[in-house]
Amino acid sequence: MVSLGESIYFIGGRVVRKDGLDDEEFVEVDLEVRSTVLRYDVGRDMWAQCGPLSQPRCCFACTVCDGRIYVAGGRFDVAGTHGVSSGEVYDPVCDEWSPLPDMSVLRYKCAGVTWHGKIYVIGGFASRGGDRHNTGKVTESFILERSSAEVYDTRTGKWHVVVGMWQLDVPPNQIVAVNETLFSSGDCLKPWKGHIESYDGDMNMWNVVDKSHLRTCNPLTQRVYLTMAPIGSRLYFLGGYRTAAEPSLIRSRVYMFDTSVASCEWMSLEPSEEEEKKELCSHCCVVRIS
Repeated sequence: MVSLGESIYFIGGRVVRKDGLDDEEFVEVDLEVRSTVLRYDVGRDMWAQCGPLSQPRCCFACTVCDGRIYVAGGRFDVAGTHGVSSGEVYDPVCDEWSPLPDMSVLRYKCAGVTWHGKIYVIGGFASRGGDRHNTGKVTESFILERSSAEVYDTRTGKWHVVVGMWQLDVPPNQIVAVNETLFSSGDCLKPWKGHIESYDGDMNMWNVVDKSHLRTCNPLTQRVYLTMAPIGSRLYFLGGYRTAAEPSLIRSRVYMFDTSVASCEWMSLEPSEEEEKKELCSHCCVVRIS
């Protein structure tokens, strides 16, 4: 899910069914991967069907650059055990997707972000699709690939690899750009590490942002979802929580951290409560209405 202009685009993804005895214990069963693209016009409150992806795709990187939507990596089917190296770019004027050159490795569950005018596909489960995956061994080069990023230059139409840009073997949860700086709060297994990290491109490393430590829940509270969105110089985090005492009650809270203020402290909005099931199927995005 990304925003472009005054619209939100819902791109591809997988359809699942939940099997289980109750709301607390269930197993997700993958049904299919979709190529459909839907556009929601926020100002007009209208839905529209857009040109589909050339192939079904899920678990991919997605970002917007110069008025176009870029997707890369991911998987084509629910049975696949490895990612793909292909990518596509969407032109909203023509309502068409065009192929991109392939990345150097197969990659899925990667994060996409536009930074310095280039497309970054960061981390994820990466492989080259060779015989190495049948041996059960993890080689040094394999680890380097999984902690790398691939950068697409829209002017030259070429990819290049940044080794070690993501320093964990676990894929990133979400990476956003604010005033030419990249920020992250965690990975797919732990979307909130307890602090925010920023990326130093010169040193090729992630550093903890000063005064960004925050405890968002206690041991009796379960976090159901967490996503962040940049607005100006501020990072907004939307979290959903529930307790064992009231498992059907979801409490949502928004936290704000201003990255431009050296003495910034966290601010939080009043929480809201809903007596219903709620899940996060995609990261949130920001729409600016003129």
